[in-house]
Amino acid sequence: MSFRLGLTGGIGMGKTTTAAMFARRGVPVWDADAAVHRLYAKGGAAVEPVAALFPSALGPEGIDRAVLKGLLAEAPGRLAQLEAVVHPLVAADRAAFLADRAGAPVVLLDIPLLFETGADAYMDGIAVVSAPPEIQRARVLARPGMDEGTLSLILSRQMSDADRRARATWIIPTDTLAQAEAAVEAILAEIADRKTKTHA
Repeated sequence: MSFRLGLTGGIGMGKTTTAAMFARRGVPVWDADAAVHRLYAKGGAAVEPVAALFPSALGPEGIDRAVLKGLLAEAPGRLAQLEAVVHPLVAADRAAFLADRAGAPVVLLDIPLLFETGADAYMDGIAVVSAPPEIQRARVLARPGMDEGTLSLILSRQMSDADRRARATWIIPTDTLAQAEAAVEAILAEIADRKTKTHA
């Protein structure tokens, strides 16, 4: 049985970079955002049901996320309808991934809203990526099209870093790449040690 390690963290905390560190060490990674992209792409399982709710979001390549975002901004109350369609499909994608990688000692589930969606209940351990607020802010504001107002809005919708850290099994400091790499190594060593003791 694979050890299910959940990975989460706020915007700009270095989650994608950290997930890649696990992948380089042979850990299969399931990315919730990538799963949504697959579901929304042409031929994806979410295209038809989402288009039924938001016809104008349907484009030649599947669901146009920018259009969908605009529609939800106009009618925030409809987000629950969208989630009712998409969340079960994402859960099915995750279940298929876990079934395919059942032989792996550790699998990483990269989920931005891990705690917010209750996905933490399915994990054997949770790693939270974290960096000081000034580093987080500098990273996010360096992204194209990002400004202070957008960042404030995103942060207001996300669980605070302190709350995430309080609920973590492990905290991965991402102030520097070296710190993050060392934390990833330590987590994998601890999981391997636990599994050895369990089977002893």
